[in-house]
Amino acid sequence: MLLIRPPGVYPPQGDTALLAECVRREPLDGRSRVLDLCTGTGAVALTAARTGARVTAVDLSWRAVVTAWCNSRLHRRRIRLRRGDLLAPVTGGRFELVTANPPYVPVDPQGAGAAPAAALAWDAGPDGRLVLDRICRAVAPVLAPGGSVLIVQSALADVSATLALLREGGLRASVVARRRQPFGPVMTARAALFERLGLIAPGQREEALVVVRGVRGR
Repeated sequence: MLLIRPPGVYPPQGDTALLAECVRREPLDGRSRVLDLCTGTGAVALTAARTGARVTAVDLSWRAVVTAWCNSRLHRRRIRLRRGDLLAPVTGGRFELVTANPPYVPVDPQGAGAAPAAALAWDAGPDGRLVLDRICRAVAPVLAPGGSVLIVQSALADVSATLALLREGGLRASVVARRRQPFGPVMTARAALFERLGLIAPGQREEALVVVRGVRGR
């Protein structure tokens, strides 16, 4: 898919592709309401919009929101764009599907200095769960009866915690997709940190990506 991506906006990568594959398996149609959190370039939102679903996409970054708008125009798909913190811009909304490709890369707890603005797209606290936990705890009430949430993350950020939190929220949760891939530039730069934290074996330079699906009962 051809996408505009200016500097500072998270580029579609393996996690984007894996999440999009799962979106294509969802039973969406013109009556479906879809919410894409941490939309970035809008790649996953566009995947959902191709089904005819009514899509709302949210990102904290103004640059990402503008980029997603440009890409929606490029592909002639209607997407409602909102800038804000996760679910805050859609208070009171209900959706048949919520998707999320949130930041999930662990950062050095001893790190000093300000990170570049672009790092907001991947930095997620010492355990990688700063944003994941917030989504898992808050998503159930915005799902319509029978609705689903799809969350993509690295296995380095504790998949079992994602499953547990979604289940605590009353959802049926399971891993529905998995893929191994070599570390990208950010993960490679932090490989020594991950080894020190015990997140990877010495010399390991690949990660497992997973998509977790949570389903609300009818």
